[in-house]
Amino acid sequence: RSCGASRQCRPHSCWSLVRMADATKKPAKASILNLDRFMEKEIRVKFTGGREVVGVLKGWDQLLNLVLDTTTEYLRDPDDAYKVSEATRALGLVVCRGTQVVVVMPTDGMDEIQNPFIQEE
Repeated sequence: RSCGASRQCRPHSCWSLVRMADATKKPAKASILNLDRFMEKEIRVKFTGGREVVGVLKGWDQLLNLVLDTTTEYLRDPDDAYKVSEATRALGLVVCRGTQVVVVMPTDGMDEIQNPFIQEE
């Protein structure tokens, strides 16, 4: 059997290359971020551009798309665009696009985690 690429192609030579490529595939990388411990808890999210919201985490995926319920947005100070004021507006149930998420943090404090980039010896 020939692959049909050219007349000089030997039978099964292209198929063996495909099998070798499949054998050398690296396993999919696991996400270093695990938000499962924050499910059904209130979190604060900062976005590209300076927006900040607080809401209850209902779901997330590997791209960091977030689903937040009872969400409140903290509005920016009209005099200083880089400063967040105490003025808020209720948003309710929202889906946050993961490409815009900069920081995800719990509202009830911080937890120390193991550095995922340190390699064990």
